[in-house]
Amino acid sequence: MADEAKSTPKPAEPAKKKSKAPLFAILLVLLAGGGGTAWFFLHHGKTAEAAPEASTPEFVVHLETFTVNLADPEEGHFLRVTIDLGLGHPPKGAAERGSGDFPVAKARDAILSVLTVGKADVLLTPDGKTQLKRDLIQALQNAVPDADVRNVYFTEFIVQR
Repeated sequence: MADEAKSTPKPAEPAKKKSKAPLFAILLVLLAGGGGTAWFFLHHGKTAEAAPEASTPEFVVHLETFTVNLADPEEGHFLRVTIDLGLGHPPKGAAERGSGDFPVAKARDAILSVLTVGKADVLLTPDGKTQLKRDLIQALQNAVPDADVRNVYFTEFIVQR
């Protein structure tokens, strides 16, 4: 009997299954890295296209604060706004004197003529501010064409109701 126990083959152990977890982890890392890389290059390309260099202002002129009554008929609203103008080229004489010969009086007059026709409800909306910028640029280009005004920056914008 002892011989029979020794000669009887032992049942084979079941084969161990190899885990696929490392393979899935590597695949997941590769997919995430490829997707992130693709997003970066696609997003970077759109950002570069969105900002054309031709209309980017190169010089900025700071104007003193404007405080104007708005054109609201029933109520007395006013606007307090500080504006910087983005110019395509330096004001004439900027190299010699530092500030140049920017026609501040003409620019302020053109800006005041646009600001005083505004209404509080319109100016409080993002679309109203965007339209105000367009109107200001148009008025400045008409009043001071040599200044090459390309953008208007609001550094302070308060509507009192």
